[in-house]
Amino acid sequence: MAKRRTPPPPAIPHAALYLRVSTGRQAESDLSIPDQGRQLRAYSEGKGWPVAEEFVEPGNTATDDRRPAFQQMIDAAMAKPPPFNVILVHSFSRFFRDQFQFEFYARKLAKNGVRIVSITQEVGDDPMGVMVRQMMNLFDEYQSRENAKHTLRAMKENARQGFWNGSHPPLGYRVVAAEQRGERIKKKLEIDPIGAETVRLIYRLALHGVDDSGPMGVKAIATYLNAKLITTRGGGRWSNGTVHYTLTRSTYVGEHRFNSRHYASQEPKDESEHVIMAVPPLVDRETFDAVQRAMSQRNPKAMAPRFVNSPILLGGICFCGTCGGAMTLRSGKSSTYRYYTCSTKARQGVRGCEGMSVRMDLLDASVIDHLETRLLNPARLAELMTNIIDRRSEWIERRHRHVADLRKRATEADQRLQRLYTSIEQGIIDPSDPSLKQRITELRAVRDKAHGDADRAAKAVEHIMPALTPELLRRFSEATRELFRDEKGAYRRDLIRTVAQRVELLSPHEAKICGSRVELLRTLAVSNGVESAALVVPGFVREWRALQDSNLRPFA
Repeated sequence: MAKRRTPPPPAIPHAALYLRVSTGRQAESDLSIPDQGRQLRAYSEGKGWPVAEEFVEPGNTATDDRRPAFQQMIDAAMAKPPPFNVILVHSFSRFFRDQFQFEFYARKLAKNGVRIVSITQEVGDDPMGVMVRQMMNLFDEYQSRENAKHTLRAMKENARQGFWNGSHPPLGYRVVAAEQRGERIKKKLEIDPIGAETVRLIYRLALHGVDDSGPMGVKAIATYLNAKLITTRGGGRWSNGTVHYTLTRSTYVGEHRFNSRHYASQEPKDESEHVIMAVPPLVDRETFDAVQRAMSQRNPKAMAPRFVNSPILLGGICFCGTCGGAMTLRSGKSSTYRYYTCSTKARQGVRGCEGMSVRMDLLDASVIDHLETRLLNPARLAELMTNIIDRRSEWIERRHRHVADLRKRATEADQRLQRLYTSIEQGIIDPSDPSLKQRITELRAVRDKAHGDADRAAKAVEHIMPALTPELLRRFSEATRELFRDEKGAYRRDLIRTVAQRVELLSPHEAKICGSRVELLRTLAVSNGVESAALVVPGFVREWRALQDSNLRPFA
């Protein structure tokens, strides 16, 4: 079989010029690239090499090959025959700052008769020249890593001082100039009233739902936002991922995490490398923590699907105080009694956990009795709610100020529109100006969004729970006790999971009940505290595909 021959190079070498700078700021200054081009063309002219093509790469790093102009140049160089057989660069670092990647592409190009030439680092093609070039590439890679290390250190310190390092701000914030140090203007984040209301709406939906109808999951929230034409920062539609990210982002409680992921791979970094940057909070810590607990409880990794609709009263929230394993159902030999038994001991024996077993009816009765006599005592409820009640007036006042800011923004946008209309009528502005229509559309969007957010914020203030008076607490206590005593009601299990998120069995005669005051307040807030609500959003249901929208099957 005849061997495939590489096409011979042109008699006179033809050159391709590759010009690159690392950052957008360097590209905008418009100094480095023109200077590189001038020097490369002069060098090519001195060698008598005609310039076949120029490839300009503004603002892209040389640590990887994700560069549009670079890839166009490689594709052209791999053609049969290539339109050029020399790639001219100012220095080898302009081509690559990664020694392995440089050699990979250098050998790939050499097989097609194309070589890389640096006008400031001339080396030969003999083994000595190749070794010198490889040493230069290693030094370029080392220098790049050192520069990145020092730059990251400076950015981390900048974040510690509360200054913004760049990129698009999170939804609900905008970047403003804070102070000037030398020629540089330091910037910080401040709350954007319009975006902030969208974030607060998402948290309200997660905790209370629409008009206190009950908490919503991320999919239901995304569907609601899209139906109401509430867009993301970029004007797009909400997805489950963007809603989940908003609900779990610590930025909204005033703790923005910088350096949490690797830039290239986006892999998460160790917690010790994160830098907490202080920003104005959009939601309070209690609300944020309540949302995290609710999402954790619905996570199938936290609560197995069999516990969501389980008839067992403490299923999914009862744990062994020795090993932390879940307490599962076991029955006696005669099936007369049912027991909560340590799952670790049941699987591994006493080597896994010494464990314990407790009669289910006795533990259930003890937990309910404790909740009735201690938690549901009106005096005890008032004591638990003291700190949250004290902040109620402050919260309402902040919300009223926020509504006023939104109304002000809507009024300002409307006034600008009116001034534009007046200028058009007076002939000051040409109605055919192409930018006029876009400006009017932008102002209308700002005005309408501000009005909508203000209305939703005002409605949220109106729906805030009434003051927790002794009479309200008494009625709540009586109604909840009655529901606790309804042994046939599945609601009793959901209510216990709402007010007591964890029951730890310390011994056959001692158990510890853990709960959250914010979760209890959410329960009090529903129906003015008279009818408590089971604020659990099931992650799994028994009747899969009830609407027959896919995987069709006959009805039973």
